[in-house]
Amino acid sequence: SRPSARRERSEKARAALFEAAARVVGRHGYAGASVARITAAARMAQGSFYTYFPSRQALLDELLPKLGEEMLAHIAAAVSGDRDEIAREERRFRAFFEFLQRRPAFFRILHEAEFFAPRGFRRHIENIAADYRRALDRARGRGALAHFTEAEVEPLVFLLMAARSYTSMRYAYAPGGKVRPPPEELVSAYLKLLRQGLDPRAASAES
Repeated sequence: SRPSARRERSEKARAALFEAAARVVGRHGYAGASVARITAAARMAQGSFYTYFPSRQALLDELLPKLGEEMLAHIAAAVSGDRDEIAREERRFRAFFEFLQRRPAFFRILHEAEFFAPRGFRRHIENIAADYRRALDRARGRGALAHFTEAEVEPLVFLLMAARSYTSMRYAYAPGGKVRPPPEELVSAYLKLLRQGLDPRAASAES
C-alpha cells in the first residue's frame, strides 16, 4: 500500500542520514558535522534533511543511542546460549572490541557526545547500564554473584562498563584510526581479575 511504501522510504532515508552522520562525526567531530556535510555523505538534497529531523541537533542526539543499540545487539548475539558466567563476560568483552572494529567512529562519537550531544550521551549511558543490569540480574537468577549484595549490583555494572571504556581507549585504537582486536594479555588479565580479584589466596583456594 502507498502509506507503507512511504513509511519504508522514510525509514531508509533516516537510516541513510544516520549512517552518513556516523561517518561525518567520526571524521570531523560533532562540531564539523554540518547538515550540508551529512546530506552530501548520504547523497541527499540538503533541504530534504528537515523532512526527517527537526534540527541537526535532533539527529546528533539520536546518533549515539542508536549506535549503542546496535552494539548491544552485537554483544547479545555473541553471548547467546553460553551459561558459564565468566565465559559470558569474556564473550561480551571480546564482542565489544569486535563492534569497535566494525564501527571505528564509535569511540569519537561516544567521547565527544558528552559535550556536543549531552541528551543523547545520557540516554546511551542509561541504556547500556540498564542492559548490563538485566544481564547481571539474570546471572543472579542462575545462582551467580551470590557474594554481591543487591546494593552492590549497580556499582558492579559501572565498574564493568569502565573496564571496557578505559581498556578500549588504551588498546583498541592504532595510529591512523584503525581498531585492533584486544591483545590476549588484556583478556587474560581481565578474566583473572574477575575470577580471583586482587587477592592471590583466592587463586590458590580455587586450585
